[in-house]
Amino acid sequence: MRRPARTPVVLLLLGLLLAVSVVLSTGFGAEQLAPGVVLDVLRARLLGGPTDAVYDSIVWDLRVPRTLLALVVGAGLAIAGTGIQTLVRNPLADPYLLGVSSGASVGAVAVITSGVFAGAGIWALSTGALLGALAAALLVFAVAIGQGGLTPLRLVLTGTVLGSAFSAIASYLVFRGASSQAAESVLFWLLGSLSGADWSRLALPSVTVGVLGVLLLAGSGWLDALAAGPDTAASLGVPVRALRNALFVVFAVLVGVLVAVAGGIGFVGLILPHVARLLVGARHRRVLPVAAGAGAVFLVWVDVAARVAVRPVEIPLSVVTGLIGAPVFLLLMGRRRYRFSGGA
Repeated sequence: MRRPARTPVVLLLLGLLLAVSVVLSTGFGAEQLAPGVVLDVLRARLLGGPTDAVYDSIVWDLRVPRTLLALVVGAGLAIAGTGIQTLVRNPLADPYLLGVSSGASVGAVAVITSGVFAGAGIWALSTGALLGALAAALLVFAVAIGQGGLTPLRLVLTGTVLGSAFSAIASYLVFRGASSQAAESVLFWLLGSLSGADWSRLALPSVTVGVLGVLLLAGSGWLDALAAGPDTAASLGVPVRALRNALFVVFAVLVGVLVAVAGGIGFVGLILPHVARLLVGARHRRVLPVAAGAGAVFLVWVDVAARVAVRPVEIPLSVVTGLIGAPVFLLLMGRRRYRFSGGA
């Protein structure tokens, strides 16, 4: 089947798989629930009717928000990874290349170790992480512009160097912290976790991923041109400099919000864009929705593995994604027919 014709089939299968994954994954946890119990709670909540109060609390108040947050974060990271790989024209790029996650870690560590933004209550950690991420993005942007513009090489070098500096600051704050428990909390957050998910935390990442995802899809033609190179894009009438600046802002906001609510989750934004390109080709109007769907399904099940692998202890998400992602990435890159960009 030709890849353009294959795309609707892939999207349909991903949609069905995601729906099944949401129901099945909600049953996993400290107490195993049958799919029928989960469906009964969802039916009662959505359509009305009686339900068991205990199961209702477990499913609707605890597990459904967490599963939906995994879905949103997975989709967002895959979208960000796809776009950033195009922006810097590098198949090894991931959403954290721009130094945003390292800046977020500084803000989060400052909250955990020193109590900054304590007045924000449950939003303190997310607030500190988001402000740190946006501050880091602004600094990377200013340095890159000051040195001549957002070229791929300059973005990679600036983001990598400043990201290392931010990581050093975060490590220093952990070292200066007096509590070993705070250091453990920092490490857990840095490796990614959805343990704090609730309905109130879903709105911001959902709206951000939805709006920015639609904007990227609307500009998919320009992204295709940019992937072919700046000279080709310019010859096609694409305002390359303005597009790069706009993409940087979009990805900085997107990644900053996702890191603020879920910490640093590795490999999702690196691997899933390549999986999508293998399935439907390199055109962004096909890659973006497929990568989003695949990222959503992937992170939903990664979160399940993190919850049940060593029950009742929960492990950070990046531990699971790293164990899965490294061999999968090597396997994908070993395919001779794979093309990073420009394929039909």
